[in-house]
Amino acid sequence: MSRYRGPRLKKINRLGALPGLTSKVPNPPPDRRKNNKKSQYRSRLEEKQKLRFHYGLTERQLLKYVRIAGKTKGSTGQVLLQLLEMRLDNIIFRLGMASTIPGARQLVNHRHILVNGYLVDIPSYRCKPRDIITTKDEQKTRALIQNSLASSSQKKLPEHLTRHSSQYKGVVKQIIARRRVGLKIEELRVVEYYSRQT
Repeated sequence: MSRYRGPRLKKINRLGALPGLTSKVPNPPPDRRKNNKKSQYRSRLEEKQKLRFHYGLTERQLLKYVRIAGKTKGSTGQVLLQLLEMRLDNIIFRLGMASTIPGARQLVNHRHILVNGYLVDIPSYRCKPRDIITTKDEQKTRALIQNSLASSSQKKLPEHLTRHSSQYKGVVKQIIARRRVGLKIEELRVVEYYSRQT
């Protein structure tokens, strides 16, 4: 299955707030399902879909991350969220250099981003503590990022990141803590969903 390219507000209306998917604010949908109980499978599926659409992953990519998290020491759900939060496209979004994660992915794919002085064009690149993320010294690149920085200046920066707006530079200080993840999700349900497939 390929990456989702359909209407984004439709997904937000169904799954709830997904800040990385779009910067548009949806209208609150009418509540048609009063007293309608969700099955366990449905609640697990919705949490999995929320994670998938927020980070812009394919089904295969998400399954791969779940398998890596399962083999890593610690809580599988927490490790899964840390792996996804430390992706380069998500770090750029959280630094405010792009208004959405798909926008950040495009910046990386179009070769505008440097990590530790080296050009990186892979959005799934896993950032590590002490990584320095900068932009190319091109006027076009700076103009793109300046617009996003201006609109995100009022947003609070996560504790694991530092941004130097004047230098178009960000630093990853540490691996993100679970409470600082920008998405409201029950990661245990995602792990339960994939428990039969891994």
